[in-house]
Amino acid sequence: MFQVKQFVSFGILLLVFCSSAVFFNGDALANEENDYKNLEIFTDVLSLVRASYVEDVDLDTLIYGAVRGMLNTLDPHSSFMTPEMYEDMQADTHGEFGGLGIEITVKDGALIIVSPIEDTPAHAAGIQAGDQIIMIDGKATRDMEIMEAVRLMRGPKGEAITISIRRSGAAELLDFTIIRDIIQIQSVKSDFLQGQYGYVRVSQFQDRTGGDLKEHLTALRDDNGGQLKGMILDLRNNPGGLLDQAVAVADLFLTDGLIVYTEGRESEAQMTFSAHQDGTEPEYPLVVLINGGSASAAEIVAGALQDHSRAIILGEQSFGKGSVQTIIPLDDNSGLRLTTARYFTPSGRSIQARGISPDIVVTPLIMAHQESAGASIREADLENHFQSSADKQTEQVEKTATGLAREKQDDYQLLRALDLLKGITILQRNKQAA
Repeated sequence: MFQVKQFVSFGILLLVFCSSAVFFNGDALANEENDYKNLEIFTDVLSLVRASYVEDVDLDTLIYGAVRGMLNTLDPHSSFMTPEMYEDMQADTHGEFGGLGIEITVKDGALIIVSPIEDTPAHAAGIQAGDQIIMIDGKATRDMEIMEAVRLMRGPKGEAITISIRRSGAAELLDFTIIRDIIQIQSVKSDFLQGQYGYVRVSQFQDRTGGDLKEHLTALRDDNGGQLKGMILDLRNNPGGLLDQAVAVADLFLTDGLIVYTEGRESEAQMTFSAHQDGTEPEYPLVVLINGGSASAAEIVAGALQDHSRAIILGEQSFGKGSVQTIIPLDDNSGLRLTTARYFTPSGRSIQARGISPDIVVTPLIMAHQESAGASIREADLENHFQSSADKQTEQVEKTATGLAREKQDDYQLLRALDLLKGITILQRNKQAA
């Protein structure tokens, strides 16, 4: 525990550090006297609390409270992490932790779900992007710090937690009782769609995502004679993650040029990231799926591919998180999650609070599967119809045309993306024939 004198020094140093860009930015000398007066107020309040508050207060609690208060005046993504929270955060980026499997943010004091992470308890329970968490196990979340909410929702595998949700269109709160589990996120999954079209789902950007995606893409091409007619990259409900992995993913589809750049007040925040020709995927048609749950690193990838005309972006407006957070460890194993820069697409678009606009807007629809007597009847459905020499070939084509998993058959946005790839393929084939 800090002694009082040590705490005062720590507080002054911390405040000077966080305000250094103001102190030494042109008007530094003129403002110095006023700044020190403000610091005196801070230390006076500390002394009064220590001496006169009705109960003795642990000094560590005061230190953490002061830092939290400082960061709460900034943006929703800047926060203080206790040593326990900092350890949990490190587990996030490695893809395994105990909890529900949701990405959250704070907007106007409300706790908002950016997206549920695929194949997690929250996803299975029906949690949706845009849901507002009103209570966690009966505790109100209004004006709750984001890291405190994360701490409350984390817990041992097998323990239940009830969260109360306000959802657009629902008249009453929705209560979800969810069993916590160890969240082991497989950030990349792949499949074939109707033959030679590839499908890759990236659910989050972790420290292995770029390499994992490269392996999946290579395997898809190898399993299909070394080529693909087209590819769908699904970034829907991808809450983001590591910036360097977003760059690595975009780099796989671009031969050169800018991927993303950042702007901040410190020199370290002025960064540019460019593509390299080595390891670039073949120039097959590419469609990227996004929606309101696509945020941060997912928006970097979609924005870069859109600006370079490398992909068609299909779906809905993305979330609009265009800021970069830096994790800064502190001496007692706690940490700061501090917004240090904004990022921009290659053409100079800021995504912050705007998001990526899709080239083709497609909203989700519930697909109706009609298998009733009212469905259309064809010659082949009639009893004793004449057999054709092409029957076997036709049967194989129909099997391929319907050879999607049921969940993919119900995915209207995915089907529209697949139709788009088919159209591009037909157009290219017709051009070659002409």
